Amino acid sequence: MDNEIVENALELINEATNLDVSSSAIKQFFSDVSTGALHLGLRVLLAIVFFLIGVQLIKLIRNIIKRSMQRANAEVGAIQFVDSFVKAALYVILVVLLATSCGVDAASTVAVLGSAGVAIGLAVQGSLSNLAGGVLILMLKPFKVGDYIIESHTGKEGFVKEIHIFFTKLLTHDNQTVILPNGSLANNSLVNVTAQDCRRLDIIVPVSYKADLRRAKEVLTEVLEKDEAAIRERERIVFVDQLGNSSVDLGVRCWLKQADYWTGKWRITENCKLALDAAGIEIPFNQLDVHLDAEKTAEEK
Repeated sequence: MDNEIVENALELINEATNLDVSSSAIKQFFSDVSTGALHLGLRVLLAIVFFLIGVQLIKLIRNIIKRSMQRANAEVGAIQFVDSFVKAALYVILVVLLATSCGVDAASTVAVLGSAGVAIGLAVQGSLSNLAGGVLILMLKPFKVGDYIIESHTGKEGFVKEIHIFFTKLLTHDNQTVILPNGSLANNSLVNVTAQDCRRLDIIVPVSYKADLRRAKEVLTEVLEKDEAAIRERERIVFVDQLGNSSVDLGVRCWLKQADYWTGKWRITENCKLALDAAGIEIPFNQLDVHLDAEKTAEEK
């Protein structure tokens, strides 16, 4: 049956092209095509299998590196950065090895990757600056995972959650994730709020000009003395900050641990208001005194 199909195909080809094509040539052609397709299919299948094996090996290597760095008490940010870099490098190596095993010349692969790297580098200069910024952050350590930072250029702030090759993730107080490029963090000034163990608290409390100033200072000092979060070894003071248009502004200053800062700020502010109310000391509204000249008013009338 197969021979009949081949013979019929030969007759049609000879009639259409006026060429004398032998059955052996056709059989050899189909044999070569089928053999090539089989080899190509086997290579693709093996490439997929090796890729899946390579993915598992990459995961294993990354886990080994993570555990080694954790045993060495490396910072979380450094572990995250190295993990991201190793992951990218190993995947590039895996792709090169698979291309070489599929018959692609290694020198050609390296040349293509080099040319592509130059082109991509010119196209993504910002990403390369972010990579360099990530390296600087890892080396200089202006902040680490868990620190609360404020980026001066954009005003974004939050707790550092993750440090990757190209970007850093922040977590805000209201549970939003902010992603900042490492290039801007390395090239712009930033404030590391939690770099120190404790933080100074300053609250401005206005009192009326008619109030007893000494008594007001005593009341606010008692608030600081009674607050357990205020560090006893550090400065606790109440002072006249300025003489405002409508009030005498008193400064209430103490030091709190980083973990107690916000709750302490809110509690002390509330207690200052309650203590002044209990002592009968007024916190005034903005006021404007208007004086009229009686003689000019009479002349205008």
